[in-house]
Amino acid sequence: MKVITIKQPWASLIASGYKEYEFRTWKTKYRGEILIHAGKGIDKKAMERFKHLDLDYPTGCIIAKVNLSDCIEIDDAVRKVLKEKNELVYASIIKHSEWKGYGFKLENVTKIKEIPISGKLSLWDYDGEITYEQ
Repeated sequence: MKVITIKQPWASLIASGYKEYEFRTWKTKYRGEILIHAGKGIDKKAMERFKHLDLDYPTGCIIAKVNLSDCIEIDDAVRKVLKEKNELVYASIIKHSEWKGYGFKLENVTKIKEIPISGKLSLWDYDGEITYEQ
């Protein structure tokens, strides 16, 4: 199964259903199930911004499965939609109108039992077992 590595707190925000889009400077044609890997990198400013959610922020492990259903180019119209959806979560994309990139639409989030593993760049493959949280 395909995997994408994401810094904390963004990985946990996806796994908890707060974040529906992941942003990259590159686009993908891939559609389908994808695992969310919480990398070892941490966005400290963002962690402070979301501490009120009282989420777990594990690192170095796969934490969820989602469906990557679309890849959209970020423009002013998309920024407006993101602002309406959740201004706090998407603040950096909304405020930086000069940033060019793509939003990966993530749906059908399912948390899984943490799988300790090192991350990689781009989309990568994992063929091990997955255990879903109860």
